[in-house]
Amino acid sequence: MRAGLGELVATTARVRDQVESVVTGRPDLARLTVAVLLAGGHLLVEDVPGVGKTTLAKALARTIDSRVGRVQFTPDLLPSDLTGVNIYRSTTGEFEFRPGPVFNNVVIGDEINRASPKTQSALLECMEEGQVTIDGSTYALPQPFLVVATQNPVEMEGTYPLPEAQRDRFMARLSVGYPDNQAEMRMLDAQTSADPLEHLETVTHADTMLRFAGWIRAVHAAPAVKQYILDLVGRTREHPGLRLGASPRASLQLLKVAKAHAAMAGRMHVLPDDVQALAIPVLAHRLVLSTESRLGGLDASGIVEEVVRQTPVPTRADVPVGGAAAHHQPR
Repeated sequence: MRAGLGELVATTARVRDQVESVVTGRPDLARLTVAVLLAGGHLLVEDVPGVGKTTLAKALARTIDSRVGRVQFTPDLLPSDLTGVNIYRSTTGEFEFRPGPVFNNVVIGDEINRASPKTQSALLECMEEGQVTIDGSTYALPQPFLVVATQNPVEMEGTYPLPEAQRDRFMARLSVGYPDNQAEMRMLDAQTSADPLEHLETVTHADTMLRFAGWIRAVHAAPAVKQYILDLVGRTREHPGLRLGASPRASLQLLKVAKAHAAMAGRMHVLPDDVQALAIPVLAHRLVLSTESRLGGLDASGIVEEVVRQTPVPTRADVPVGGAAAHHQPR
C-alpha cells in the first residue's frame, strides 16, 4: 500500500539533493520548488541579481528529464514570441504552427517585470488555462507545466511591475537571499573551475512527476486543517495593516501545496505544520500593505508571521491521521 508513496519520497529527495548541490545553504528552496511542481502551480522568484534565481530553475529542469524553455523578458518582447505563431508556407499554401517556448514542461521567464503588460498577460493566461489559443485554434500545453518567473524587486526603472491580480496567479513566491559564509565558501571552491549545472544528474522523468502529481490530489486534509487554512486567510482580510488580503485562490493553492509538502514527508494526510511552513511563500506576495504599514516599515511576510502566531492551531484530536487517509495510498 505504501510502495507508491515511498517511491515519491525517495525520488523527490534525490531531486532536492541535486538542486541543493547547486543552490547551497538553502534546502527549503528546493523543497518548495518541488512541492509547487507536484501541486500544479507556478513559482515567482524575487531577489537581487547574482544570488542564483535562474540557476535554481535550471537545476530543477536539468534534474528532471523534461523539456525546458527559457525566455529573457525585454520591453520589445511580443506575446507571439512566447506562445508561437502561424507561418504561411507558400510551397503547400497552408499555415504551419510554430510553437513558442511555453510549449515545454519547465519554462524559465527571466525578469518578467521587464516585459510589457500585454506580454506578461500572455504568459499568465498560459499558466491559468494550460493552453494557448492562436488564430482560433487551441493548443494544449505539455504536462507537467511549471513556470518559474524571476524578477529583481530593487532595480525598478524601466520595468512593468506585476499587478496584484497577476501576482495572485503564482502559487508561491520565494527569495533566494545571500548565502551564509560557509555556503558561499563552498560555492567558491566548487563553482569557479566548472559550471555546476554540468555535473547534475537526471534522476527522474516528467512523466513520473506527472504521476506523482496525480497522487497528491489523494492526500487527505481533515476538515479542521481546511478550516485552519480559511482562518489564516480570513485574518489577512481583516488585518488593519493590509489594504488587500489573500484571495480564495490563495486558500485553494495553500491546500494544494500543503498536500504536496505532506506527501514529500511520507504522509498521506496534511498537518497544521505543513500549512504553517508554507504560509509565508504562498500568502505574502498576494497581500497589499496599507500606507501606514509601509511608512511604519512593516512587510507582508511579517504580517503573515503575526497571523500564524495569533491563529489557533487545530489539536491532534481534530486532525486524524488514519481513516480517510489510509484509503488513499497510491499504488
